[in-house]
Amino acid sequence: MPDTNLKQTAQSVIPDDPEASAYRFIIVAAKRARQLQNGARSVLPTTSRKPTVMAIEEVRRGLVQYEDPAIQHALEAEQPAEGE
Repeated sequence: MPDTNLKQTAQSVIPDDPEASAYRFIIVAAKRARQLQNGARSVLPTTSRKPTVMAIEEVRRGLVQYEDPAIQHALEAEQPAEGE
């Protein structure tokens, strides 16, 4: 059974996420599902009417753009300040 769990976790990762965070996947998918519930159109043609299923598939395929404030803050900290 451990192999099945690992396989499911590997499928629930955002393709361009360098940390491969399952938590980030869930947060991004949940926010996308909320957008779909509020009337946003799905990027994918789908037979499912459930916003959660559509959102998970969109995120899994890398079709949802997101910003991570922690990554932005780390990038800003790495760049030297002007005048130094």
